[in-house]
Amino acid sequence: MQYVEIAARALLAVVFAVAVAGKVSSRSNWVDFVASLHTMKIIRRSWIREAAVATVLAETAIVVLALVPVRAAGTSAFVVAAGLLAVLTLAVTVVVRRGTTVTCRCLGASDTPLGLRHVARNSALVAVALLGLVGSLTPGGFQAPMVAAAASAGLFLGLLVTRWDDLATLVRSPAQPPIVKVQTERSPR
Repeated sequence: MQYVEIAARALLAVVFAVAVAGKVSSRSNWVDFVASLHTMKIIRRSWIREAAVATVLAETAIVVLALVPVRAAGTSAFVVAAGLLAVLTLAVTVVVRRGTTVTCRCLGASDTPLGLRHVARNSALVAVALLGLVGSLTPGGFQAPMVAAAASAGLFLGLLVTRWDDLATLVRSPAQPPIVKVQTERSPR
């Protein structure tokens, strides 16, 4: 289970680093993120800015804690991640059930409206955080090659998660009919 912890740390570090960067990398990204919280109508209007700041601080804390090579830090990262992701999953579920069209600003700029794919992604991330938590509480030693393999797997999966909307669109796009070249016989001249 200790290698599950390593993979989960890497995955969550990538996902939340991209999430933070997507929100704070420019003034317009920050404004769009705050506006998306307003459009969700989950939080009192007077608390939206505070909720936005708290979200980014929690995401930053997850990244920092996940990168600190101490088990207690990893445990803390998983607890914060599971809690934050549970709240975000609940909020997205409410928005989707209402049928409100809100652009997903979870990982930065996107034109994709929140939908069931985001509920699924967040639920999967909650499971990752909980598996990582169990791994962080399980005693055991580490072997460098296995740590490298687990971290690499987590980084790769984290990158896939950050491209979730693109992957979902790719999978859902209708199949293009094959291009068939028809040769016609030419009559001799």
